[in-house]
Amino acid sequence: MAESKPKLLIIEDDEGLQAQLKWAYEDFDVVLAGTRDSALAALRSEEPAVVTLDLGLPPDPDGVTEGFAVLEAIMAMKPDTKVIVASGHGARESALRAVEEGAYDFYQKPVDIDTLGLIVQRAYRLHQIEAENRRLADKVGEDRTVLGSMITAAPEMAKVARTIERVAPTNVSVMLLGASGTGKELLARGVHDSSDRRDGPFMAINCAAIPENLLESELFGHEKGAFTGAVKTTEGKIELAAGGTLFLDEVGDIPLPLQVKLLRFLQERTIERIGGRKAIGVDTRIVCATHQDLETMIGEGTFREDLFYRLAEIVVRIPALAERPGDAVLLAKHFLARFAKEMNPQVRGLAPDALAAIDNWNWPGNVRELENRVKRAVIMADGKLVSAEDLDLAAGSGEEADIALNLKAAREQADRRMIRQALSRSEGNISNTAKLLGISRPTLYDLLKQYDLSA
Repeated sequence: MAESKPKLLIIEDDEGLQAQLKWAYEDFDVVLAGTRDSALAALRSEEPAVVTLDLGLPPDPDGVTEGFAVLEAIMAMKPDTKVIVASGHGARESALRAVEEGAYDFYQKPVDIDTLGLIVQRAYRLHQIEAENRRLADKVGEDRTVLGSMITAAPEMAKVARTIERVAPTNVSVMLLGASGTGKELLARGVHDSSDRRDGPFMAINCAAIPENLLESELFGHEKGAFTGAVKTTEGKIELAAGGTLFLDEVGDIPLPLQVKLLRFLQERTIERIGGRKAIGVDTRIVCATHQDLETMIGEGTFREDLFYRLAEIVVRIPALAERPGDAVLLAKHFLARFAKEMNPQVRGLAPDALAAIDNWNWPGNVRELENRVKRAVIMADGKLVSAEDLDLAAGSGEEADIALNLKAAREQADRRMIRQALSRSEGNISNTAKLLGISRPTLYDLLKQYDLSA
């Protein structure tokens, strides 16, 4: 069976040029449209990968208003479509505006069929590559459930992921250490999803958010009549997570008397509800996290040493976002796409000053701060691109890195950081990365090899 031809939508009101273009693109299944309504109807029904668009359409054939209205509609309906805009009206201004609003390329009339044909072929190949990349990315996301929805390109986080992959199938207790906002609960869920307990419940509790007098009941449950207000027997989180995983966030905030009861559960795998008199066997895996220095707390007598070693059979240290070069931009793009879809569809991306500001900010609140800033920026943005001002960041802001005394080491560290950031901004495209860095492709390849980096 012959392979079907790729779809090409030609939006052009000149019937003579329509016929010429249709004849020229015999390798494509050409669909013709001469008005906004017919063009958008064809876009919905045919879903072409590539569109050529004449900006001078009726009822404004001598201007560009109608053409830009069509471009905006296409980008809103099918943002992956490659739109090639052709116009003889104010070529330079139209070109800049069209590309800014999402067009793939621009070609000035009178149309040279051969040249435009090369642009169409290139656009179609790019559309195929992007579609395949999305397919592979989705497949990788399905296969690597250890990271859940965590997005990263940093070697520091890849090391964390490898550790989790190794410990998840075991039944050891895992302690996640990291600053607030680094994604500890996401990684705890990754431990659960990559273990044999994945079909069991995943329960999470923030020990710092529950009053001390209620925390014991929340963890261990209570019997009817155990205290005023206990009108029925209630299972605690440890019991509810049986056969699965219980994530104890901010475990350093558990008071000492309750630490004794938690230690007994970890040793004997049994619990007693408040007001109960019988031991209940429970098979629950504990994953915990804290941003506090537990070893210092042990020295001060506010955290039990024996409980620490029970909880910390495996310790995973999570780097701060500032220690993950390139990840801030990747995550910002991810959050922007998600929030724009939900709250402000006209927003399409990050302006250059926003990218620079994201790279330079030190992110004291880590991923949570980044997510909140992007969410607010998407809501407040007036244009199609989020600016540094929308993010409430000044381009080039952030604390300066500590100055290293070893110049060679400092230079190498700076090179690695800049290359990772450029790769992140250009989404792994070698040519664009080289342009951002102001070097040639061969030089970039040499640096990638020298620093053992990968696009």
